[in-house]
Formats: sequence, C-alpha cells, structure tokens
Amino acid sequence: MKVWFAASEAMPLVKTGGLADVVGALPKALARRGVDVAVILPKYGEIPKEVTDRAVYIGYTYVQLGWRRQYCGLFELFEDGIRFLLLDNEFYFNRGYLYGYGDEAERFVFFNFAVLEVLQQLEQMPDIVHCHDWQTGLIPMLLRTRYANRPGYRDIRTVFTIHNLQYQGVFSRETLQDLLSAGDELFTGDKLEFYGAASCMKAALRYADKLTTVSPTYAREIQTEAFGEKLEGLLRERAGDLKGIVNGIDTDVYDPMSDPHLPVPYRDSRAKKRQNKVALQRELGLDVDESVPMIGIVSRLVGQKGFDLIVEALPQMMNENVQIAILGVGEPGIEAALKEALTRYPGRLAVWFGFNEGLARRIYAGSDLYLMPSRFEPCGLSQMIALRYRSVPIVRETGGLCDTVESFNEYTGTGNGFSFGPAAAHDLLFTVRRALSFYRDDDVWAQILANGAKCNYGWETSAREYERLYRELAG
Repeated sequence: MKVWFAASEAMPLVKTGGLADVVGALPKALARRGVDVAVILPKYGEIPKEVTDRAVYIGYTYVQLGWRRQYCGLFELFEDGIRFLLLDNEFYFNRGYLYGYGDEAERFVFFNFAVLEVLQQLEQMPDIVHCHDWQTGLIPMLLRTRYANRPGYRDIRTVFTIHNLQYQGVFSRETLQDLLSAGDELFTGDKLEFYGAASCMKAALRYADKLTTVSPTYAREIQTEAFGEKLEGLLRERAGDLKGIVNGIDTDVYDPMSDPHLPVPYRDSRAKKRQNKVALQRELGLDVDESVPMIGIVSRLVGQKGFDLIVEALPQMMNENVQIAILGVGEPGIEAALKEALTRYPGRLAVWFGFNEGLARRIYAGSDLYLMPSRFEPCGLSQMIALRYRSVPIVRETGGLCDTVESFNEYTGTGNGFSFGPAAAHDLLFTVRRALSFYRDDDVWAQILANGAKCNYGWETSAREYERLYRELAG
C-alpha cells in the first residue's frame, strides 16, 4: 500500500510548529509497519543547503493557475529512511519564511495543483493521499472534480487531518475563482463558500474520503459551536467519517538518555535531573538552588495557549517558593507583560524570547513541572515531551490534554499530572499550588513520576490506527 503525505512542513527538513513533528514522525512509524510512505512538500529556501544538495532532480512539469503557467521542478531525497519529494518553484518558496505573505492563496493553490501534476512523473500512483491542514485542503476537491477523469486518478483515496481548525485558509471568492479557473458552481454553501468568502479547509472537510483530527476529545469539541470555528455543522454532518487519533512523539528524538542538548543524560534518576536543573539555572541567570521547584513553559506566547491566565496569576504564583523558565515568542502585549515581570522577579523568573531547540530541551529536562493552560489544544505535544523528560504537566482540561494527562488522585495514587477545568486564573493558581504541595512530599512525587514513566506516547498505537483507516479506504 502506497501512502503519500502532502504537507507544508516536515521534520527534519523544515519546521515552524507541531505539524512538522507529526509529518516527520508518523511516516517512520508507518514504514516500520510495512506501509510504503512518501512525504511531499515545497522545496523551501529555509531547508538547509546541506540537505537540498543531496536531493536528486527527477524532472519537471508546469502548473496552470488561471492565466499563469508556472514551472514546478521535482526533487527526491531520502532522510531517516523516508522518501521526501520536494516541489521546486523559487518564486513561491525561496523566501525568508514559510508563511505570512500577501500571495498565500496563490502559493498554496500552486502547491495543491503541483502535488497532483507530479504524480505523472512517478513510477506508480499512491493508493492514499494524506493531506494535512488548510495548505493542502484543495487536493481532495481537485481529485474529485478536476482530475476525476484522468487515467489513474480515479482510484486514489484521500484522508485529511485537521491539526488546528482555527487556521482555515480563508480567501476571497474572487481570488480562488481566478486561481482555480472555476465558475460559480464550486462556490455555493454546500461546497467552498464561507460567509461570503471561500475556505480551503471547508473544501477538504467536504470532499475528503475520511477526516481525522489529532485527539478524540478535539474531534468531539469541534462539532460544537464553542470550538467549531463556524464549521461545526459540516463536521457534525460528516461525524461518521471523522476520527480522533492522538498524536505521538518521536521517542528516539525526545530521549533524555541520548539528547545531545542536555548537560547530563538521565532516565528516571531524580539526582541527574536535578543536575540538569542546576545547569539550566546557571544558563538562565536564576538563583542556583536544586531544592526550589521549577516550572517550565515552551510555547507561543498567545492567548490560545492561556498566557493571559499566566500573566494574571503570575504575582500570586511568584509568592510561592518557585522558579519559572519560559521560552517563546508571541503577542506584543503578553511579551510586554513578561518583560515587566522580569524586573520584579530577578533570579526567579527567566524568559527567553524567540525559539531555541536546544534550550527547549533543557527546559523540559530542568523543570520539575510543565505548565500548559491552553484555552483549546487540538492535541499538544509539549505535555507528552514533558512526561518523557519526567517533568510533571499542569494542563487545562481541553482537547488532547484531556486524552494524555490524568490528574493525580491522592486517594488512589493514579494520575500522571494535574489539570483544571475553567479557563480562569484562580483555577490555574489553585492547581499550581496543589501540585507544589505534592512536590514537597518525596514519596508522593515519586509515585507521580512513576505513573508518568509508564505512559507510552510513541507513534506505534497511532500508526496502527492510521494503517487500519488506510486499508479500509483502499479496500
């Protein structure tokens, strides 16, 4: 069975967020199960030159976008045992960053067409094209309409995964009509039309054979008005084709025993973990004291991630005997509030604005608790990485956080973290204080750590579910 992943980013080639982690790790897990997997993505200028220098040129084709006829080169590369196919057009993809340009619609409509055009350059058609997020949302529609009568295309089936429903690829109707050379027939309420505009995400939800999202709880949440982003009606209509499958993490990459970014490798040794904490305290200019509990956060500094709650609760949190280490970049107002807080809590609060993969790993390794109070979270990978590094997560009960973190029950001894329900600063503060109270009890804390160590958040279980879905579709 041949499965193509079509996505806008993938590890280890290029990454801006969790999508790249998923598209990088899931194919490896599927390949171990005998699935023939390839990943196709744009040949960005941001992909390291030493990687693209190893790519082999296969051929080229042309893509018609309205009146535009654009070149598309095809390169092949094998990385970590996975076949990557890179689509080359320097005008669209050789830029300073992956996203955020005024011609975003044109760039990714080109990519959708190009994915389908290059099929003819390869030795065999895939059985399944697995599309990820709005940047590939038009592929299922194009297969069912524009390419339906081309030889070899009719039998291809599609899976579309919603990684975050909030980002939908909404553009003006006129823009997509021009790029697709389409009339009014595609832009009706039961197809692409979306409140007077047009939505690439809606196209996928309407036309893909199967829909998945990244946790069972999120699959239920997005069928409600609170989380459905105005697509809840369509998602309820397609509920029979929608499945929530929890993401995993690459346990080879995220392994504190072999992580090259850590000063001291460890697995379950609390003493060695404390050595990483002391090293992190020195690195970030915090007071050096291994007995002080440290809360770690690696995140976008935005309201969706609950940072407004963190900012509101911060003065009361800092009244506790605790240190906080934050890594991220985001909304100017939240960044300003954190910069002001740095002046009030020297030696106890550290914030590194930006992203640094090595520092992120050291925060996972050095922190005792990991805070993730998201207002919504489709799956979340950070809480699973934290558990892998034996940092106990404190999360809000939403999306994949519900499916991966069980709040500790002091009466039964079960649970691998702490959680709270309402998106309120006082609930966050209460839960942080509860976690700190158990941290001070060595026996109880050892039990919580042992519970977390039993969790397996690798990709094996998820890959088995995806393989079952593919085989069902492929007959």
